[in-house]
Amino acid sequence: MARAVAQLEKPIPGRDPSGAPVGSPDRYKWVVLSNTTLGILMAAMNSSILLISLPAIFRGIQINPLSPGQSGFLLWILLGYMIVTATLVVTFGRISDMVGRVKMYTLGFAIFTVASILLSLTPGTGSQGGIELLIFRLVQGVGGAFLFANSAALLTDAFPARQRGMAMGVNQIAGIAGALGGLLVGGVLATIQWRLVFWVSVPFGVFGTVWAYLKLHETATIRRGQKIDYLGNATFAIGLTVLLVGLTYSIEPYGTSSMGWGNPFVIAALIIGIAFLVAFLFVERRVTDPLFHLELFKIRMFATGNLSNFLGSLARGGLQFMLVIWLQGIWLPLHGYSYADTPLWAGIYMMPMMAGFMVAGPLSGILSDRFGARLFTTVGMLFTTVGFILLTMLPGDFNQWVFFALLIFLGVGMGLFSAPNTSSVMSSVPADMRGAASGMLATFQNAGMMMSMAVFFSILTGGLAARLPSVMEHGLVANGLPQAVAQGISHLPPIGVLFAAFLGYNPMQSLVPADVAQHLSAASQATLFGKTFFPTLILPAFMDGLKLAFYVSAGMAFVATIASLLRGKDVFYGQSTLRDIAGDKGKDGDRGAR
Repeated sequence: MARAVAQLEKPIPGRDPSGAPVGSPDRYKWVVLSNTTLGILMAAMNSSILLISLPAIFRGIQINPLSPGQSGFLLWILLGYMIVTATLVVTFGRISDMVGRVKMYTLGFAIFTVASILLSLTPGTGSQGGIELLIFRLVQGVGGAFLFANSAALLTDAFPARQRGMAMGVNQIAGIAGALGGLLVGGVLATIQWRLVFWVSVPFGVFGTVWAYLKLHETATIRRGQKIDYLGNATFAIGLTVLLVGLTYSIEPYGTSSMGWGNPFVIAALIIGIAFLVAFLFVERRVTDPLFHLELFKIRMFATGNLSNFLGSLARGGLQFMLVIWLQGIWLPLHGYSYADTPLWAGIYMMPMMAGFMVAGPLSGILSDRFGARLFTTVGMLFTTVGFILLTMLPGDFNQWVFFALLIFLGVGMGLFSAPNTSSVMSSVPADMRGAASGMLATFQNAGMMMSMAVFFSILTGGLAARLPSVMEHGLVANGLPQAVAQGISHLPPIGVLFAAFLGYNPMQSLVPADVAQHLSAASQATLFGKTFFPTLILPAFMDGLKLAFYVSAGMAFVATIASLLRGKDVFYGQSTLRDIAGDKGKDGDRGAR
């Protein structure tokens, strides 16, 4: 057995120094690229398509997400997918290293497709429909985790080092195109029928699953005799899940507080989550086949690439949410767009960011193959830092062309960073660890995005809680509402205001009691229930919080810039194993630097 394992761990003849199969038909790498691109496009689109289509979905299942008993559905349908993906992606990546990446990737495609079908067929309404939608969404997250865990590893296996940046660039263009294109597609389909939002993934999912099953084959060397790290999997999954759940509920009000940071449940969740993650680190140092190979962090490129990726995700993870809220709840209504149309137009107005990414992404990937990743990842993060600072200078009622230019600038920065960083991280790890490394990279990215949203919402909610009640009460009284009614409405939880803006609702229509509204003058009704009263009311407090959030993001992006600068030269390990690297056994033909 030992001899067989040793033979499996030797470099395989017919592979180039990077580990890519040179004896197989050249077209196979393009099959891998096209299939993984389709998978990432589909998974990314489903992570953002709900941002725009949620109002239509909630109307379809007859839920008012702003009512106290049903606000949890809004949070969990939005964030549950991300929590499941962040929690499972590293586990699935490690399992893929043990049983085969193609099998797990194809399984993920199938699970994702089945979940999309179930979502589109959600039979229930009210709370029952909300629960069904949430469960199917969580199942979809399981499929997404398989896809995210294996896409980068499959590309690294299939492409030589000199082309990996290009491949990652194309793949990640699909990711950003899906994320931003989902805003537009969701806006269009939601105006027709909410179920189409989920049906759109089905034909792509069926085709991708069959295509992966028929055309993809395993090129990685599977080291036999590996064992599943049950204790490590358990402590990591419990720790990260509980921590992310705590962060999710931290943005909901608790008692008289506008935020949930004082909620005993949130405090306990954060403490327990961190405790399990600390225990996880101790476990990983003592098991034979750990879930997280902590030795990988001794590889400078891997460590700095993951650090800059995590900090970059912290900086920009909540950006899409904030821009959608800004557009749907404030800018578009102020410029005459009806609340029913704001979801579609918000998606259209976000397109310049996608354009910037689509130009810079493949270009930086191709150039980084030749000149190395450090220049492009550092400049990309520097662009992102400057972009956040420039956003703080925009007024609430901005000039749309200046806004578009800033979105293009931010898209270029993200595009310059993304593909070279992923390529360098994946090339820096031994071949038998690529699934785990891909999962770890995705875990840091998804966890960073989740934490970013908690930070953004906390900052915005704090700003609204400090200034909004008095401004709202004064505005309502000035338009004819009795003092007592106005005072009650003014104490609406700030997170409800943000969610109303995010969903493109005018909450005044549901907040002002019908018996009070009918006694108002026609002019007062036209003002209160019109397009501009609510956005004008929340604009000053909203902008104070938003600018502070942008400054925080700029700071994190700058630290990510420094981390990228410190990554050093690109190093790639072909068919070396972690055992070879740890023992410094890599041979000249199996290791390269750029």
